[in-house]
Amino acid sequence: MSVNVGLDISAYSVDAVIRQGDKASQPKQYKQTVEGHAALISQLKKAKPALIVMEATGIYYFDLAVALADAGLPVAVINPKSFRHFAELKLQTSKSDGIDADLLAEYGQRMAPALWTPPDQQHQALRSLGRQINRLVGSRAQAKNRLHALKATRSTPALLIEDEQDGIATLESRIERLRQAALELMAEAPVLQRQYEHLLAAKGVGEATALSVLAELCVLPRDLKSSQVSRHAGLDVRQHQSGTSVNRPGRISKAGNVYLRSALYMPALSAVRYDPNAKAFYEALVARGKKKIQALVAVMRKYLTGLWACLKTDTPFDSSRLFQPQGLQNA
Repeated sequence: MSVNVGLDISAYSVDAVIRQGDKASQPKQYKQTVEGHAALISQLKKAKPALIVMEATGIYYFDLAVALADAGLPVAVINPKSFRHFAELKLQTSKSDGIDADLLAEYGQRMAPALWTPPDQQHQALRSLGRQINRLVGSRAQAKNRLHALKATRSTPALLIEDEQDGIATLESRIERLRQAALELMAEAPVLQRQYEHLLAAKGVGEATALSVLAELCVLPRDLKSSQVSRHAGLDVRQHQSGTSVNRPGRISKAGNVYLRSALYMPALSAVRYDPNAKAFYEALVARGKKKIQALVAVMRKYLTGLWACLKTDTPFDSSRLFQPQGLQNA
């Protein structure tokens, strides 16, 4: 009788259920750390599962999925929407991490999803470099804000201003070193290099942004639809409606990849000023009564759709194909 495992993943923990036939173990929780992953892998090797199933939710599944695949364990990473439909078919209304883990194990038993193949080392390395560059760019922005505040008052000792300037110079040196490492890595991978150049065709997307975006998108499965990529980035809109009394404005979920969201913010600001197609789209949304930040997020979402299409179709970014009048209906 085959053994199937379901893993329900959150930011800080992983709940595992081992299912053999119709019998399921009690859920066991592991920490989302290197040590926690090692303990889980050790337990799974003893169970010898035919399949381990997890959802491709947020950013938390990836490192564990890679660790399991590297350990030689059979992993399937499934679309959250297909799992939700499976839960509905099972008439499962209760929800907890343990229940979800058990359902994931049963999903693997009954649906037999395809095995997940981790990205190659170059893609993983670019992802790590891109994230570190993203973090350092954020630290540099904070440092520049502190420097501006220090210079705003005459009582600030010159030593503090000099110290903050030295810190910014150090950050810029680190960013440049990592940027060069990423460029050298892409030079050895023609596909990544070509994709990088396609992203640079977008208004407002410079080298740092293109690196950050490509680093996150290059490790995603190519069969993902643009709406799924938006959910992955946390740019999908969640509605709050119930009956006739509750009808709050829709807000983005933010339950996704913060690296992508932060990388797209400044390009969107630039696009609504310098790209005529993005500007027209933005202004039309504002004219319809959308708040400026809502219209900007819609541009971010459109930009992400276009950048993802660049990677899938191997073509340069083209805003004229992205910002069509009918697109206002789905903004």
